[in-house]
Amino acid sequence: MIRLLFIGDVMGSAGRRALREHLERVIDRERVDLVAVNVENAAGGFGITAGVLAEMEKLPVDVWTTGNHVWDKKEGIPLLDAHPTLIRPANYPEGNPGRGWCVAETAGGVPVAVVNLQGQSMMPPIDNPFRVADRVLDEIAGAHPSLKVILVDMHAEATSEKQAMGWHLDGRASAVLGTHTHVPTADERILPGGTAFQTDVGMTGPYESVIGMKPAKVLERFIYNTPRPFEPAKRDIQLHGALVEVDEGTGKAVAIKRIREDGP
Repeated sequence: MIRLLFIGDVMGSAGRRALREHLERVIDRERVDLVAVNVENAAGGFGITAGVLAEMEKLPVDVWTTGNHVWDKKEGIPLLDAHPTLIRPANYPEGNPGRGWCVAETAGGVPVAVVNLQGQSMMPPIDNPFRVADRVLDEIAGAHPSLKVILVDMHAEATSEKQAMGWHLDGRASAVLGTHTHVPTADERILPGGTAFQTDVGMTGPYESVIGMKPAKVLERFIYNTPRPFEPAKRDIQLHGALVEVDEGTGKAVAIKRIREDGP
């Protein structure tokens, strides 16, 4: 068996602090073999920069996933071509920088494919993630015929779309784990075909907030229906994610549990 740790959207400096404070302890306690972290909100809540990535690369993380906000910092876009283990959703149209999946190895030499997908519902126009998921799995099989373990970050707004992707890939991916909405869900389970699923693994960042932002300006935006400048929150910092245990011989998940660490 191998144990995969997936950490939900790292939100600003507070989220990076939580990652620094908790990640290595969780890895040791849970005997983790491979770590993937979603970092689309790591730089001030929007996108990523070279400095932020360099800071986080000091940590024992194997793959970085992202989402729609990865494009928000122009200086971060070249990183998608420069860093093979920093991936963006695979269903952006051909010609965009970066790649939608990569393969990393555990210390024991087990290859693990990590795939990034993005939903269509209530999101910017993008290619169909279900069709692209089929294509990507074919690409992985062609490039790595013996690879069995596949972790999918399904970055989407609608719970229905995330759950649909879980069923679409049931038995073909080891885990389909949702990101983007920053609220951890309590529906972690193993689907009938052996795929671990959770609608959203939650945010790593400040929970005294509205999905990571200070409440005051968010409330003004809802009340007055006009734009307000958002500011990342700083308090009640938590790390959230999911731990998935996978049979490396079959690629089937045998267990999944939520991870939550409070403070600092």
